[in-house]
Amino acid sequence: MNSLPTTLHGKTLPDLAGYQTRQVGNTCSFHVINASLRLLLNTAISPMALSDEINRLWWRGRFMRVAPDWAVTPRMQVRIARYLARTRGLPITASYQRAHPEALPEVLADQTTVPIISIIWPWRQAPPIYLGETAQNFNATRSPGGHSMILAAYDLHHTAGSQFATPWGFINPWMDNTPHLFWMRDEDFRRAWRFWLPGIGPNPLVLIRRIQ
Repeated sequence: MNSLPTTLHGKTLPDLAGYQTRQVGNTCSFHVINASLRLLLNTAISPMALSDEINRLWWRGRFMRVAPDWAVTPRMQVRIARYLARTRGLPITASYQRAHPEALPEVLADQTTVPIISIIWPWRQAPPIYLGETAQNFNATRSPGGHSMILAAYDLHHTAGSQFATPWGFINPWMDNTPHLFWMRDEDFRRAWRFWLPGIGPNPLVLIRRIQ
């Protein structure tokens, strides 16, 4: 991997952090899709309104989340992005693939693409996620879970509290109005990203692309 910092679309870290909006409930997928549209098209949607819309479609037999107000799998994120392209006339497409960490820094440089990462963890194995250069863990839960974020930066020299390396940076819908991305250690990220569940992993990557 390149030892130099790599950021999504070459933007600064504060600029990328500005795309973060705080989620309420189980809506991380809708927030990262909104951030993707802002990055690619300078177009915003309401994550909560989209969540409610997808809930209503679920009751009509159009399943783009596991259940109303519940999880959205990576393949469902693809379906939602394509649904928005069709119903809003947006020039985007989306795809799902299984990727490798070594290939991710190259994805960041593609000006037409936003990469969405989904991580999963079992009981008492939640991967720590740190804000900026602090060593405060924002994911200190004992419960199993999953979460989606936009991969926004790779920097081998980034650290948490000058204590340990946190090279993977994310646009993460856990906070509004912060100039900082959220970061993960390499081993924590790899372990949570490769956790396998049927129909999801390992290493699920959703790419939302702007159609030229």
